[in-house]
Amino acid sequence: MVWISGGVFTMGSDHAEALPEEGPPHRVRVDGFFIDTHEVTNAQYAEFVEATGYVTVAEKPIDWDTMRDQLPPGTPKPPDEQLRAGSVVFRQPAGSAPGGWEWVVGANWRSPEGPGSSIEGRLDHPVVHVAFDDALAYARWAGKRLPTEAEWERAARGGLDNAVYVWGDTPVSDAEPRANIWQGRFPDRNDAVDGYASTAPVGSFEANAWGLFDAAGNVWEWCSDYYRADLYARRAGDMAPADVLVENPVGPVSPWSPGRELEPLRTIRGGSFLCHQTYCTRYRVSARTGEASDTGTSNIGFRCAMDPN
Repeated sequence: MVWISGGVFTMGSDHAEALPEEGPPHRVRVDGFFIDTHEVTNAQYAEFVEATGYVTVAEKPIDWDTMRDQLPPGTPKPPDEQLRAGSVVFRQPAGSAPGGWEWVVGANWRSPEGPGSSIEGRLDHPVVHVAFDDALAYARWAGKRLPTEAEWERAARGGLDNAVYVWGDTPVSDAEPRANIWQGRFPDRNDAVDGYASTAPVGSFEANAWGLFDAAGNVWEWCSDYYRADLYARRAGDMAPADVLVENPVGPVSPWSPGRELEPLRTIRGGSFLCHQTYCTRYRVSARTGEASDTGTSNIGFRCAMDPN
């Protein structure tokens, strides 16, 4: 872990590529904290599971009663096959196959692409297919916690206030990758110029100024906060953004995002290996979105934080 000193920074962005949920930029103060230099790896998660016998959400059959509460009233129960244990995997289009996101029975952290796949040879890659509670359970076992969204952004910025990326303002280039993101034409051509068509071993790219690896790309990272798309606007209220100073924010008391009102959304940050400049630039340091806390995918992982005492 590395120590991130307490201080004030600008959270959010009004950059041309910033989305509405990233603004207005405003000042935030956080106390000092420790944070992992890299995302939790398959090897680390395997150690936790071996020690505790923990079973992840993706390894359990889906509870229809719980799922129904997150869907519009009257949604019919899906076939039993679709309620078997599994997770969401991105499949690149091939031939006439459409590709895209697909529910794969048997996909989980041990089998990232589904049955027949494994983490053999990928123990130093970030663990994926971990839902929010799976990340939280690991953090507690390790004597740590998940970072708040504000802590995550302060650490990821590495002191570069108002910078677009964790490395500064130099634009992204497919020819000279600075992070594990998509090169080529999304979603049908992955040139993998950076050497990785999927996840990369942690630390494969240069760390930011404060020693964090993969704060841009590789996998999205869970934060402890509920996700609200209008959070920053609510913080500013009637004040000018320059007059706002939020002390140690821990996120809203409930989640909300248009069209996803029933989902238990938690904040994820950092983008992933599926981001590309032509459609998704959420590897930008201010970018934020939400994911249902009971959902794991092939491009979501996490890193941990810890208080000084």
